[in-house]
Amino acid sequence: MVTPVARIRAFQPSDDKDVRFIVGKAAMEPLAVANMKVYMHPVTLAIWGGLSCIFIQYMQWWPHPDYGILGYLLPLPGFASMAVPLMFLCDWFNRHPIEEQMQQVLHRPDLVNIAAWYARSPSSGVWILEFGDKFSLAKRGKKAEFPKGTSYTAVVRHFYVDEAYRPAGAQHDLLLDPTVQEVKCDDSPLRKYAGDALRKAGFELEWKTDKIGMLGWQNSLRTLNRSKWTPVA
Repeated sequence: MVTPVARIRAFQPSDDKDVRFIVGKAAMEPLAVANMKVYMHPVTLAIWGGLSCIFIQYMQWWPHPDYGILGYLLPLPGFASMAVPLMFLCDWFNRHPIEEQMQQVLHRPDLVNIAAWYARSPSSGVWILEFGDKFSLAKRGKKAEFPKGTSYTAVVRHFYVDEAYRPAGAQHDLLLDPTVQEVKCDDSPLRKYAGDALRKAGFELEWKTDKIGMLGWQNSLRTLNRSKWTPVA
C-alpha cells in the first residue's frame, strides 16, 4: 500500500469550485460549535429540565414501577419533546449572524476572480495542502491594502483545515511564512483549532472586533510581528 504524500501547493484555476466550497464550509462551521455551547450552557439545561418536568407532570408520564423496567422509561419522551424546540430556537438565533458573516466572506473581492486577485503581488497567494489525491486543506493570504505590489504586512483572509487533519497539526504548517514582517489574522472562539494555532505561533491580540451568537462570543484580530516569530516545531 502506497503511503499518501502531503504537499502544500499554489492555487490552480481548476481548484476554483473546491476552494469556494471550503471557504463557505469554514464560514458555517462555527454554527455547530455555537449551538453545542448553547445546548450545554447551565441556563439552557435548567430551562430544558424545568419545561420537561412541567410537560411530564401535565401528561402524567412519571415512572410507573407497576410496568416493570419499561415503566421507568416513561419520562424520556417528555424530555425529548422539550429538547427539540429548544434546539430549534438555539439554531435559529445563532444561524442568522453566522450566515450573514458567511455571505460577507463569499462576496469579498478576492473571491470574484481568485487567480487574478492573488496574482497582483508576487508574495501573495492561495496555498492548498493536499494529502494524496484529496483536496483537504486551504489557506490563502494577501498582502494588506495595496492595489498592486508587495507589502511587509500579510493578512490571512481565509484559513481552514478539515477536522480529520487537525490533530496532526497541519494548521501550524500552513501558518509558517518566513518572508513577511507582520501577519494579521481574525480569531474566533468558535474556531478553537485555528485560535490555538495562532496563539502557539506567537500571534498576540491586537484588538477585539465584533460579537456573534446567542452568548455573544467575542471575535478578535491577532497579529504576529517578525521580531516575535516563533515557528512551531
